Amino acid sequence: MIKKIKSIVVFVFLFSSLPLQSFSQNNELKTYTFEKADSLNTITPKSMVIFFHTDWCKYCAQMLSVTLKDKEVIKHLNEDFYFISFDAESKEEVLFAGEKFNFKPSGNNTGVHEIAKQLATIDGNLAYPTLSILNEKYEIIFQRATVLSIEELILVLEKI
Repeated sequence: MIKKIKSIVVFVFLFSSLPLQSFSQNNELKTYTFEKADSLNTITPKSMVIFFHTDWCKYCAQMLSVTLKDKEVIKHLNEDFYFISFDAESKEEVLFAGEKFNFKPSGNNTGVHEIAKQLATIDGNLAYPTLSILNEKYEIIFQRATVLSIEELILVLEKI
């Protein structure tokens, strides 16, 4: 009798928690590294949305905590894109599209990553936050160096 009750309790617990688990997983933004997105793109081609930011940028933090937490934005990004969130001051080497990219110092404890220079520079300027979208062939099809509202980002994602 005790075994039967334990089995029922385990069964009820497992099945009652499933909807909560799938609900929370659907609301989490899937993020990829450049390397992982590059690898996945060879199997399942998709455009890539790259969010360039820094730790000290309050506008970047605003976009991370508001725009990129919205359920509809997350749904679009998870279903239709590979999303990469990248600290433009990261010191880690990045392998992407057959090339190596590294951090380049520009002074005492300052500098910028080469991949940020390559993909987030607009009209010769690099500002944060910058959102760049690459198509499946790694061509830049959208760039914007400002905070995007939820509505603005959804509009961009729907048009691409």
